[in-house]
Amino acid sequence: MRQPTRLTTRLTTRRIKEITYRWRWESSPKAQELLDVEITTQMIKDLRQATGAGVLDCRKTLEDCGGDFGAATQLLREKGLAAVAERSERVASEGLIEAYVHPGSRVGVLLELNCETDFVARTDDFKSLAHDLTLHIAFAAPKYVDREQVPADVLEAERSAYRVEALEEGKPANIVDRIVEGKVEKFYKQVCLMEQPFVKDDAKTIQDLVSDVAAKLGENVILRRFIRYERGEDL
Repeated sequence: MRQPTRLTTRLTTRRIKEITYRWRWESSPKAQELLDVEITTQMIKDLRQATGAGVLDCRKTLEDCGGDFGAATQLLREKGLAAVAERSERVASEGLIEAYVHPGSRVGVLLELNCETDFVARTDDFKSLAHDLTLHIAFAAPKYVDREQVPADVLEAERSAYRVEALEEGKPANIVDRIVEGKVEKFYKQVCLMEQPFVKDDAKTIQDLVSDVAAKLGENVILRRFIRYERGEDL
C-alpha cells in the first residue's frame, strides 16, 4: 500500500482543521444571526452601482458579509484592484481629453485620462472621473502628476532650503535629516496631483479616487498628463 507523504498528511490535516473551524463557526449564534439576514434586490442593486460588480458576485459577497454593505463594498473593491493589478502590463491608450474653464475664464485645465478600451472611455464613471480631476486641478493647482515627475534639481533645492531652515532654527544635527525628509513628503503632497487630498472628499487622495474607478471599471486607468493655465500667471 502506498504510504501518505508528509505533504499529503499536512494538507489533509489542514483540510480537517478548516472543516472543523467552519462547522464550529456556522454553529455559533453569530453565524446564525448573519445567515438570517435577508439579502434584498435593492441591496444587490446598490452594491452593484457602488462597485460595478456583477449581480451574482454582489449577492454572494453580501451573503458572505452577512448583509454588511460596507464590508461587502470593501471586499469587492479589493478584488477589483487585484484584477486591475493583474492587467497592469496592458497598454492603456484609449480615453479622452477633458477641458475645463472656470467661470470668469481665469483658470483653464486640459487633461488626458487613459484606459484600455473605448467602451470604458464612453462610460459615465470614466467621464465623471475626468471632469472631477479637471475641477480638482483648477482648484488645487498641482505642478506634477506624481513624485517621479518632480525634477531632480527642484527636489534638491527644496531639500537644501529645508536643511538651512532647520539648522537656523537650532534643530539638533542628528535629527535634521529626518526633519528634511518629513518636509519633502509634505512638499510632494502639495505639488503632486496623485498625492493631493481630493477637493470633494479630503478623506481620499487623487490616487485613491483613480484606483476606485479603475477597480469599478475593471481596467487600467492612467492619468497621463495635464496642463493648468491661469490668466496673467507669467506676467
